Amino acid sequence: MVIGIRPTNDFAFKKTFGSPENTISLIGLLNAILQPAVPIHDVRLENPYNPQDFQDDKLSILDVKATDESGAIYDIEIQLSIKLGLIQRLVFYGCELYADQLRAGDDYTRLQPVVIIALLSEDLWPELKQLHHRFVLTDWESGRTLADTLSVHTLELGKYNLTEAMLGTASRLEWWLYWLLHAGEYEPEHLLALFPEDAFRQASKTLIGISQTTEDKTMYDAREKAIRDQQWAIHAARTEGLIEGEIKGKTEGLIEGKIEGKIEGKIEGEIKTIRILQEVLRLPVSSEGELGTKSLEDLQKLTAELRVKIHNRYPT
Repeated sequence: MVIGIRPTNDFAFKKTFGSPENTISLIGLLNAILQPAVPIHDVRLENPYNPQDFQDDKLSILDVKATDESGAIYDIEIQLSIKLGLIQRLVFYGCELYADQLRAGDDYTRLQPVVIIALLSEDLWPELKQLHHRFVLTDWESGRTLADTLSVHTLELGKYNLTEAMLGTASRLEWWLYWLLHAGEYEPEHLLALFPEDAFRQASKTLIGISQTTEDKTMYDAREKAIRDQQWAIHAARTEGLIEGEIKGKTEGLIEGKIEGKIEGKIEGEIKTIRILQEVLRLPVSSEGELGTKSLEDLQKLTAELRVKIHNRYPT
């Protein structure tokens, strides 16, 4: 029987790469993506996997944050849908991590590099064949880069199309991308034999464990339902006119957008709008049950407050 667990499910991803006993897998993935001149040998998880993060079934973004032996900071996350303002959010969060290193009186030379990595299930730039983009602070004229500061990596998983037969000549990054996309389709013995290296083996064992542990499987299934509901809500909101997005992009990846909601006056519509806006703002997403206890007037007031925050963060 196949494992049946998608590594790109945020619960499965966080448990696989965010558990302290699995740092070997996280190191393997980071080295494959970044290909640093000096490989990463050790990491310390800053927000390790905690099952309580999933018990409330909230739609918050569950990233994996770690620091390596040199002090560099890494944040890696799975994004199952492309939302307006994604690039701005990644840059904003990277700047937050960079600035938060200093305390009053600290020397700026103590600042360590920050690396943001977003694994995307949807295409961010469908017109380009390139699946891995690395953005750094670089002078356009001289090409000089401000090294060891901030970098943002995006990997569009949908552009990866290697087959199992092609793994023999594939890179380590391609191995990991194949594993992320297809590991759940294999029987346990076949997957362990296909990826025998320790980093892959530990990740595969974690995935197999999720499929065989009742509590983990229950959380995984709950996240799968939440993901489907979220994608349905976003699709419904777009088709019904609840979100009128305007995307202005350049090839360098800067996307300027805003959300202008058209309120239909129905409680169900208000709840959908509030949850989507909270997701875009990276706020804790309220449950439908919690919002359902509020009056229509209170829901409309909350929607207005969230819209102000969207406007301030993503001005037109």
